[in-house]
Amino acid sequence: MTDSKTTEEKPQSQTKEAIIKEAKRIEENCLYTSKGHFVVAGFWSNFHLWFGIPTVILATVAGTSALSQFGNSAVIAGVISIVVAVLSATTIFLNPRERANCHLSAGNSYDSLLTKVRIFWTIDCWQEDSEQVLTAKLKDLSEERNRLNRECPQVPRFAYLRAKKGIQGGEATYEVDKTKTEAPKTE
Repeated sequence: MTDSKTTEEKPQSQTKEAIIKEAKRIEENCLYTSKGHFVVAGFWSNFHLWFGIPTVILATVAGTSALSQFGNSAVIAGVISIVVAVLSATTIFLNPRERANCHLSAGNSYDSLLTKVRIFWTIDCWQEDSEQVLTAKLKDLSEERNRLNRECPQVPRFAYLRAKKGIQGGEATYEVDKTKTEAPKTE
């Protein structure tokens, strides 16, 4: 008789505990990644405004200056036209609206997976499914996360750090999950 244990001899709760731990890892990864994508989407949306609004204003000023009868207006119109051309070319090259939409879509995809994983470990894992069924579901969730990692754009470090700060500040905490220190008042 040997003292080594096989997987068949492990108690069900230990395997279920390992499944839940891995699900929580996927959930945490999705939380940080989704929030990071939302930060980047916000950055590119703001970038679009930061460049787009001045471009429109300067183009209007350049057009007005060119039609003006003042002596220096031609020089002013020329300089402003060059600035408008640079801003327009930068906006076209960087395509901030498309980048914002791409990161917003990625953030929503990770957020959707995060919800599926949370439901999996908080509800599904406590039903009567066998460990094999739970393991298969966990592998499917993990593969979905891997697919998103392959297909979605990378989150820049600044966005990850800002997302992390927000998460640690409670931005991703639901009221229902907060510890209640006092009972609600009834009147």
